[in-house]
Amino acid sequence: MKKFVKLLSVFLLSCVTLFLTVSLAVGQQSGPVKLSIIDVAGNLQLTQTAIEAFKEAHPEIVSDIEFMKATAPELPAKIKAQQMAGNVMTTMVLTGYDAMAAGLEMGIWENLYPTYDSYFPDLEDRYLPGAKGAFDLFEGYGIVVTHCPGGPMFTYNPEKVEDVPTTAEELLEWAKANPGKFLYPRPANSGPGRCLLQGLPYILGDENPKDPKTWEKTWDYLQELDKYIDYYPTGTAIAFRELAEGTRWIIASHIGWDVNQRILGVIPANFRGFFLENTTWLTDCHFMCMPKGLSEAQKEATLALMSWLLEPESQALTYDAGYFYPGPAIKDVPLSLAPKEIQDNIEAALYPEYDIVIQEFPSTTQLGAKELVEAFEMWDKLVGAKVK
Repeated sequence: MKKFVKLLSVFLLSCVTLFLTVSLAVGQQSGPVKLSIIDVAGNLQLTQTAIEAFKEAHPEIVSDIEFMKATAPELPAKIKAQQMAGNVMTTMVLTGYDAMAAGLEMGIWENLYPTYDSYFPDLEDRYLPGAKGAFDLFEGYGIVVTHCPGGPMFTYNPEKVEDVPTTAEELLEWAKANPGKFLYPRPANSGPGRCLLQGLPYILGDENPKDPKTWEKTWDYLQELDKYIDYYPTGTAIAFRELAEGTRWIIASHIGWDVNQRILGVIPANFRGFFLENTTWLTDCHFMCMPKGLSEAQKEATLALMSWLLEPESQALTYDAGYFYPGPAIKDVPLSLAPKEIQDNIEAALYPEYDIVIQEFPSTTQLGAKELVEAFEMWDKLVGAKVK
């Protein structure tokens, strides 16, 4: 019996020693880590320069950064598969409302605030009102990094469109008179498409713009409009390319896309935007998300990067080429803080009336996670037979 007790004691002592050794080794696993960032919103146009600056400034935190792009509909399942396999390789996701909402429904995101609020001091007070509203929708599972008034609005070719529509009814009549010349992308894949879908209930006067099940006027309108639309592209860039080529004469747009495509030379400088009566801005935001399942070192590096991207110097870079105009989500980041090249590009491409309507039109947040997913599903079922 004594021999057994002695052997048991030796065995237990060995186990404790092994545990302490492994724990010490894990605790000493410090040093830089590789970050893998997936962008499903085009946000790297706004933040990649600042992300690369973080890598240069903090080699003790980050050894390398891998950038990848994907589409919003495929992203949540991709992350979920990594988590189920116990091999989460994606450390940060840059997304719009679409994958933010779908991912929250699937439970793939780590709560960032208040869980890690020490990385984001006074965050809620620092946000612009539109950014704060978007942040509140997703209960701290996404950190808003960029902000734009959004849409709905429309970009058109003035050489082809003489009588510019001013109401939803006039737009429908124009599309009927010019079949195939109006286009908007599938809402689940496109900021402009998403803003049009959510903005029409305000323009048309539906009972509850926050509940897609009550959008009788909107669904009727979109089904009628569908008769004069050739197809629905799965991306905004396709719509702008067809506008530039002359295949389309009016497309659903977004104030950032409208400015950006002129700066990049995708559309001519004389192409303009218009707005319909009763427009309410559906503010657009991009979020930083962190998938569940990362190591502590990966979490710490990702959170430090997120914090860096909210600093005024990083935020000023988000004016960029107007893609998400204005861009900053944080207060007190004027265009004058941006590099001169950015200032010059914005000033050349931004029509003065845009800043006026940004101030004049009322604004609201986009739908919450559940309602947004429901709206996408209803659009796909009721309207989207011609998606390509």
